Order: sequence, then C-alpha cells, then structure tokens
Amino acid sequence: MANPSFPKLTPEQRRAASGQYDRANEVIKAGDLEYGLQLLLECCTIDPANLIYRQTLRQTQRTLYDNNKTGQTLAYLRSFFTRLRLQRAMMNGEYRDALIECEYVFMRNPWDLATHLTMAQAFEGLGWPDHALWTLEQIRPLHPEDASVNRPLARLYEKRGNFNQAIALWELVRRAEPDDLEAQRKGMDLAASATIAKGRYEEVLQDEAPSPAAETAIDHAALEKSGPPSHDDTDASKGEPEAERQPREVTILLDKIKAHPKNANHYLQLAYYYKKAEQIESAKQVLQQGLGPTGNSFDITQELLDLDIEPFRIDLAITEERLRKKPDDENLLAIRARLMKEINSRELDYYRRRSDRYPTDSSARFEMGIRLLRVGQLDEAITELQAIRNDPKHHGKAVFYLGMCFQARKNWRLAQRNFEEALQQLPANEVALRKEAMYILAAGYAETGELDRAIDLGVELANLDYNFKNIGSLLDEWQAKAAK
Repeated sequence: MANPSFPKLTPEQRRAASGQYDRANEVIKAGDLEYGLQLLLECCTIDPANLIYRQTLRQTQRTLYDNNKTGQTLAYLRSFFTRLRLQRAMMNGEYRDALIECEYVFMRNPWDLATHLTMAQAFEGLGWPDHALWTLEQIRPLHPEDASVNRPLARLYEKRGNFNQAIALWELVRRAEPDDLEAQRKGMDLAASATIAKGRYEEVLQDEAPSPAAETAIDHAALEKSGPPSHDDTDASKGEPEAERQPREVTILLDKIKAHPKNANHYLQLAYYYKKAEQIESAKQVLQQGLGPTGNSFDITQELLDLDIEPFRIDLAITEERLRKKPDDENLLAIRARLMKEINSRELDYYRRRSDRYPTDSSARFEMGIRLLRVGQLDEAITELQAIRNDPKHHGKAVFYLGMCFQARKNWRLAQRNFEEALQQLPANEVALRKEAMYILAAGYAETGELDRAIDLGVELANLDYNFKNIGSLLDEWQAKAAK
C-alpha cells in the first residue's frame, strides 16, 4: 500500500545511499561479503524504507552462511544483548532503531523467526505494510504451518486486497489452532470480498462473458502455480504460433545463461518470455537467480520491482472494466482507489531509483515528478518537473503537470501561467491533456471574474468535446452571468 510516512531524504542522502549500494555490490562481487554487509547496513540506516537495499542485505547475509538456515554457531546467545536493545526499542515505539537492531541479529542468523516477527511489527508501526509483508514472506517457507507467521501475514494480505491468499492462510491458522474464533469466521467473511476484488461477476450476472483481463486475473494463481513452461526442445517450425515456439526460445536462453551466467541480458530476456506467458512467479525466479551472478545488476533489480507491480495493474484493469458497467459501485470505487494508490507508490520507488542511478534521464525524472504529484509531495514534484521542463521531449507535459502542482498548492496565478504555456506547447496528439488544461483554465477564469476568457475557452473546448465533464452546463451558467 502506498504510504506517506516514508522518510523524506535529501538528494545528498539519496546519492550517498546509492553510492554505498553500488560500492557494496562491487565488494560483494569481489568476494568480500563482510565489508559488503557493513555497506548495505549503512544503506538501510540512511534510507530505511528502501526495500531493495534490505533485500540485498538479507540475500548477502544468507550467502555468508552458505544458506545453512541456522546462521552462526551459538547465534542466539551471541546476540543476547542486541535482543535486549531490540526489545527496549519496541517497547518505547522507536521502530527505526528497532529495525537496526533486527539487522544486527540477522548478521548472526538471517533466519531467526522471532526477529522476523518483530521486524514485521516494527514496519507496521512505521506504517510500511509492504515491508512487513516482505519480511513475513521471507521466513514463512521455513515455518509454513506456524500460526505466529500465518496470522499477521493473513491480516496484511487482507488489508491489501489479496483475499484468496488471506483465506488460505486463515485456514492454516484454523487447522493449527482449532479453537481460534477469528480464524473460524475469517474464511466466510473474506469470500465475498475476494469475489468483488477479482471481478468474478460472471456467476451472478446473466449473459455476460468474462473479459480477457478478467480471465487473466482469475487464472493468475493457477498460472503461477503451474511453474515455467517446459524447457524440452521441440520440432517447432518457423510457421508455428509464437506460443508453440516459446519452449525452444526458452531453451536457447537457458543455455546462454548457463554459458554466460554474468550476462544480465539473458536473464532479462527469459523473464520477458515468462512475463508474456503471464507466469509472473517464473519470471521473478529467473531474475532472482540472476542477482548473485550479475552482482545485483541494476537492470534486474528494476525489472523485479516492475514485476511486483504487475498483479496490481491487472487487478486495476479488471476494476476499470467493471466500473464502466457499474460506475457508481462504491466497492469498486474503493478498490480502484486502493489499487491506484498502491501502483503509484511502487512506481514512484521504481522511477526514483532510476533517477538516482541516472540523474540525466529526463524520462525517469518526468515520470517520478508525476507520481510525486499523485502522492501529494508537491514541492518535490515541482522541483523535478521544473528541472526537465526545458527538455523538448517533455516540455508541454511538464508544464501541464506543474500547473496541476500549483493548483494543488492553491496558487492560481502560477497554475494559470503553466496551463496557458501547456496549451501552446502540448503536441496535437495529447488530446486528453489539452482538454483538461482548457477545462481547468476556463473554470479558473470564471472563478476569478474573467468571464469573457472563460466563455471563449469553454466554447473552444465544447467544440472539441461537448460532453467533457460539465462544460456544457458551465457555459450556459457563464453566458447567463455575462448577459447580466
């Protein structure tokens, strides 16, 4: 879930953390895991909300102990005083300090169950549910039947709308603790929510065939469970459909990965094929496999971030389709708002990382600026959009969104200036943005008493699209006022 409580870092802090992260990957690749761990811990201290830093830290901690699932000898005793500090930090609500203490415990045993549970609580205390979810998912494979893991994980899945996963986990809790009343009622309570969230209206609507998007979402879990497509070579010919050629192409890429395991492009290409086959988990597995050999390739970590967003995009497409048929459905509107918030938060992290890595990438900065606007970080959005407003590729759209920023800050004069410039600079094919700018300007002119300008622009907009929002009725209202 998107959350506004992430710490606001200065550009210098972001650059420092990014530089430490790059250096950590270099020394880890060279085999100095302990120094790399210290650098990664520093990254997490500077930017505690950056999940990529923490994921790399955890992976390196496990590599240090050859994935033995137990960590250092006598790890529990050796981390005794660290656990005391962790307990004190949690009792005092000092959750960021608690995160640091958790990482010190993980330096000795990155599979410590109690510390994973505590870290998840600290993340929830900070209002970072995605981080809590990731933490619990890291430890659950070792404790698949443990109610202490499944219960908080089920609650997090429920909050983010993953109702089917929540139902499955509550069932495991019920089996482990048959007298648990909460687990007993959750299955039935969440069933209706799951139906709404996944758009499965075909059971209750007559003569309505499921859309391709709905089918994709309905079968998503089954596709992921089915695993990757067969890697056996086939006798497919050039004339066969792409779906039948895919196994041969996958086999070729697997051979390339085997021959050149440090080449990130081969992992990316194979992940692309799995993504096209809608096997998101298989694509993730390929990319995660490539992190170690490629020294945590930036492109691979970025693609992993993007893949994590894909299920939410699918659910949003389903919801939008249902809303076209039921535009006033409050449940669907709430689901859409939640999904859009989640997607925007994740995409903001994606483009922020790219902008930090490539400061001259104007496209990444533009996309980041838009998402900063959407989460209400207006000053930072203005800074980013003004920095690239003179880029010919983004000029028109950048000044349009600057207008939106200033309008949100209730500075009409600056908003007006940017919207007027946007109308001059937006290319002809940006029809939606042009109409929005015309509408906002016309309404703003009318509100400030410039009725003639409002009417002229309103007429121009109505001539393009008379049904755009309520421009027709507004024109009647403005013309009546002008006549008086």
